[in-house]
Amino acid sequence: MGFENPSREQIGDILASAGNIAVVGLSDKTDRTSYMVAGAMQSRGYRIIPVNPTVDGEILGEKCYHTLAEIPEPVDIVNVFRRSEYCAEVAQEAADIGARVLWLQQGIINQEAADIAAANGMTAIMDRCIKVEEAITMHGRSRA
Repeated sequence: MGFENPSREQIGDILASAGNIAVVGLSDKTDRTSYMVAGAMQSRGYRIIPVNPTVDGEILGEKCYHTLAEIPEPVDIVNVFRRSEYCAEVAQEAADIGARVLWLQQGIINQEAADIAAANGMTAIMDRCIKVEEAITMHGRSRA
């Protein structure tokens, strides 16, 4: 059986209960999709934790970490802006920090990453934009 994303209702539930969203591959360049999507999620009240090994300092006013393992607090969603060939490694890092959800952005699919997520009790979402899903599923809903 092939991979299936959670239903829209389940995605809405995930977003309604999400606190910290670690964004792997978040660029500090304001014209990049990752920056625009993370900024939009931040403006909707989500806590964004930037993860980028090449950036020291802050992105979107938040301390940037080089790896998921460096984040000193719990992470609910690991939102991934990396090419698919890097996603299995990110999935394992997400599992290692106890994240609840592995979210691969629109255009990114990696079955091995989904399998790692499933084996570690995480929900996997692939090929979906978190900003678009938030707009669709959270319309008229409040966050926990």
